[in-house]
Amino acid sequence: MSAVRDDQVLLHKHTRREFRERMQSGELKACIIPVAATEQHLEHLAMEHDYRSAMLVTTEAAKRVHPHCIVAPSMNIGISEHHMSHIGTLTAMPGSFLAVLHDTIRSMHHAGFRNILVVNGHGGNIAPCEGMWGQFQLRFQCNLQFLSYWSLLSKETAEKHLTTKRWPGHAQEFETAMALAAFPENVRHDAMKDQVDKEPLAATAETGKIVIEEIVDELAKYVKAMIDGTNMAKIPPFFV
Repeated sequence: MSAVRDDQVLLHKHTRREFRERMQSGELKACIIPVAATEQHLEHLAMEHDYRSAMLVTTEAAKRVHPHCIVAPSMNIGISEHHMSHIGTLTAMPGSFLAVLHDTIRSMHHAGFRNILVVNGHGGNIAPCEGMWGQFQLRFQCNLQFLSYWSLLSKETAEKHLTTKRWPGHAQEFETAMALAAFPENVRHDAMKDQVDKEPLAATAETGKIVIEEIVDELAKYVKAMIDGTNMAKIPPFFV
């Protein structure tokens, strides 16, 4: 575990003076905005799984880039209309979601960040974000990037350690392994045995630790490269 504390990398744990002084000193150079969902995860996983996972990997990656990176609060309601047959799921319409995301990016840009990474933890958010990303980049004219955290897991590692060879899936081996490793209290073992989908039974905490470690390591490298200028967004040109 990192010696850096969570409160040193989480925006919402700072007072306005603490944040202001870090920005004015030039210490903070990158901001991560986690986006995810609150939705059904089969019978055996808590509905917070997506945003809990996104906060986990972004917080741990920011610690490795400390003191140059800060993590904004997670957007924990995503685009989950396809899960609404299971009550308890929360969803936003794409326009509502993108409006709040735009305003969050705007707030961090206004604070002075020119390296902003949106890290996604829910599949339903991908298409709307990718469809609008060029518009966001034109608006803010900065190193603004988007990725889903599981895209940082190599095919080699995934196929070596995941019995099903599938990721991310939905509450199946990959996500269940992450939960077993990082927040085991969110896994209902009896329900996992009783439900129709048996893929989660292949999950182990050991596998979860391996995939989390690689994702966090790669995410930290990604942010460092944004900061040092070797990982820059290609901003679409204005019409001439």
